[in-house]
Amino acid sequence: MRKADIVAAISEKTGVPKVDVLVSLETFFKEVKNSLAEGENVYIRGFGSFVIKKRAKKIGRHIKKNIAIEIPEHYIPSFKPAKVFVEQVKENVHALPDEEKLD
Repeated sequence: MRKADIVAAISEKTGVPKVDVLVSLETFFKEVKNSLAEGENVYIRGFGSFVIKKRAKKIGRHIKKNIAIEIPEHYIPSFKPAKVFVEQVKENVHALPDEEKLD
């Protein structure tokens, strides 16, 4: 499912024009990004959490030059689904035929 599909589905179910749904969705994405960029996690009850994870410093390898390089510690965004969300996916995915699971 793509963003356009999500916008169309929400618009159809709520009766809100697609343009308004798209603006709301884009604003939601922007707010989540801004919050994470400022170091603040986003918690949505029943859906999940957008959190910042710290990656420790480590030694990597530059394959072409065959030298070790140091990768400094850094932070990355991550999504942790809520327990209710995980259970719902587990129940529904097992009910689908195998060829539909891959789409």
